[in-house]
Amino acid sequence: MDAPTTRSADKDTSDGEEGWFTPHKQPEPPTEPDRAASAPPEPPMAAPPPGPSQLSAPARPGIASWPGVPAEPAVPSRNASSDAVLIRRAMAEVTPVADDVTSYFYALLFIRHPELRSLFPPAMDVQRDRLLKALLITAERLDDTPMLDEYLQNLGRGHRRYGTRPEHYPAVGECLIEALGAYAGSVWDAETEAAWVRTYTRISQVMIDAAAADELRAPPWWNAEVVSHELRTPDVAVLTVRPDQPYPFLAGQYASLETPWWPRIWRHYSFASAPRSDGLLTFHVKAVPAGWVSNALVHRARPGDIVRLGPPAGSMTVDHTNDSGLLCLGGGTGIAPVKALVEDVAERGARRPVEVFYGARSDQDLYAIETLLGLQQSHSWLQVRPVVDDRDRLLRLPDALRGFGPWAGYDAYVSGPPELIRKGVDSLSASGIPAERIRHDAVEELAGTRP
Repeated sequence: MDAPTTRSADKDTSDGEEGWFTPHKQPEPPTEPDRAASAPPEPPMAAPPPGPSQLSAPARPGIASWPGVPAEPAVPSRNASSDAVLIRRAMAEVTPVADDVTSYFYALLFIRHPELRSLFPPAMDVQRDRLLKALLITAERLDDTPMLDEYLQNLGRGHRRYGTRPEHYPAVGECLIEALGAYAGSVWDAETEAAWVRTYTRISQVMIDAAAADELRAPPWWNAEVVSHELRTPDVAVLTVRPDQPYPFLAGQYASLETPWWPRIWRHYSFASAPRSDGLLTFHVKAVPAGWVSNALVHRARPGDIVRLGPPAGSMTVDHTNDSGLLCLGGGTGIAPVKALVEDVAERGARRPVEVFYGARSDQDLYAIETLLGLQQSHSWLQVRPVVDDRDRLLRLPDALRGFGPWAGYDAYVSGPPELIRKGVDSLSASGIPAERIRHDAVEELAGTRP
């Protein structure tokens, strides 16, 4: 599956773990040489403004030091830090020409540092979108340190599987800020540049520190053998894999997968079961149009094939310190983490009420219903309610909540397509569940990401 709070299994997407060095979705291979790998496009002015001060060698491993830049913004505003104001103003200026900005950045990076090209996928079109999205998320969360740090730590840990090293960050920062300055027009000045330098230095250090800490306890990836492959519908497969070494995770989390057919292209999938004593991992994968990884896993993978797994991530997990009821909405293959949560509760021996609303576009698409009904038969505290709607893209699923409840005392979980998550969160909030008790995928990281 494809996080601030979770990811659905219906993803074949990249998410909160990626953005600086990795693609969110993958286009068809370009028929012409990659634009960014050849020559930089002309910036929208006769001569771009002076680039940022040259990045020096890290003061300590991983810290990018920029001479002449004050450590803190001079005058904070009343509602936002002065750096946040400057960063957002620059982003507002460059977003309308985002394609040009990101193309220019990657062209600078690959011309000045050609050794970094191998860190990236062969086709770069969508990679440019990922960079912009990461910048926008950073700008939005700049003054929310805990949320931003969580996002950046996921990025840093996830980048280990691409071979990203601390020494790569200064080169990226220098080219990034030069590209932003070239397209930010009249809003770019020395003060704005200094704000970006401070921000990027913070970004890179959080990511580097997270990667360094993760290196002490986990490999950058696991090799895993496909041990079973079951086609449940023409475009949904259930895959079970055996990692080559212990793989600790929690029910409700997800992992990134790379196939041997598309190197350096990773997509997120939820674990479809709670941790098992035999160490096997199960995923539900839906083949989506033009989805390189999803189609390979559904239509090409067979027992004996080796895939790679990134580290587990996501916080759509059960709080076992209380006995609140669980209300779960799973649409499509978004039912995978919901199934894992149910198994987790069952294994704990708890008798807390669990209500599962399982949405699909047809009876055939309720491919996991027999398994869920079997769990319901074994556990009196579990109630499973299928919801079929072939007209409204699963949006009837949140509406089904209104006929049941009350839900105010429940912890809620939503997993599935972005539109389902948006409407599901609204319906759950309207039913009286506080926002902090609703766990769901990061919608802004899912929209428009079918690879």
